[in-house]
Amino acid sequence: MEHVAWSHRPALRTPVMVAAFTGWNDAGDAASLAVDHLGDTFGAERFASIDAEEFFDFQSSRPNVRLADGVTREIVWPANDFLHASTPGGDLVLLLGNEPQLKWRTFCEQVLGVADVLGVRLVITLGALLADVPHRRPVQIIGTGTDPVVIERFGLTRSRYEGPTGIVGVLHDACARVPIPSVSLWAAVPGYAASTSSPKAALALVSSAGSLIGTPVKGGALAASVTAYEEEIDELIGSDDDLLGYVRRLELLHDGDVDEDDEDEDDDDVDVDEVGETTTERLVEDIERFLRDQ
Repeated sequence: MEHVAWSHRPALRTPVMVAAFTGWNDAGDAASLAVDHLGDTFGAERFASIDAEEFFDFQSSRPNVRLADGVTREIVWPANDFLHASTPGGDLVLLLGNEPQLKWRTFCEQVLGVADVLGVRLVITLGALLADVPHRRPVQIIGTGTDPVVIERFGLTRSRYEGPTGIVGVLHDACARVPIPSVSLWAAVPGYAASTSSPKAALALVSSAGSLIGTPVKGGALAASVTAYEEEIDELIGSDDDLLGYVRRLELLHDGDVDEDDEDEDDDDVDVDEVGETTTERLVEDIERFLRDQ
């Protein structure tokens, strides 16, 4: 852990680590918003950070200058910070930062070094992808894992993805080699609203993570922002008849009111269970396509 700077070492009891990275894995800022919300809800305290010097190309991810007190200039470097908190379901370690550009294997060694020192029993990563989903329906979450016991316990899907990956994929591979059980949660964000932050998807990730952690998490500011988010997207698509038609079809597919292969099929012939299975399969395909396209 030569690249980890500690302010203090908290005494935790077999905590769960929840990690999210801005950028490639974070459509609609949903994953980073979710970890931020977990930190705010449980009063998380920062205790360590990973030095940015080894892991970022500062010509691509330039540091920012800010005036700390209105006068004193301060450089703000790309951050990957660790925080800790106690929840009704147990202790929690949060990792929130930017996807690094360099030395991913070394970066993951730093993360898992912290996990080892603190006795982390489970690593959960949060991500979000752009997919063919409607913004006024419940957010679809797909959970994947590699450990058979964890998959069985939490009802996850075994990841069979092949193709390009991000730091999340590399971190899960590193977890498997240690080994530490790990889970990957992905939220589907409407592709037609790619430039809008999604508190709705973040809230769904928070809820799913809370189930794995073993504690409910209040919606708070995220829940209060959902209505405004939906209305903003309504306004975005309102003047485009083609886009409105596309969104309406997504809603019908989600509700099971139209067969994906035959738009004119009688609604009475649609098997809701089959539609649900098709939706899940399509979401997995969306994840794979998203990763490849990126």
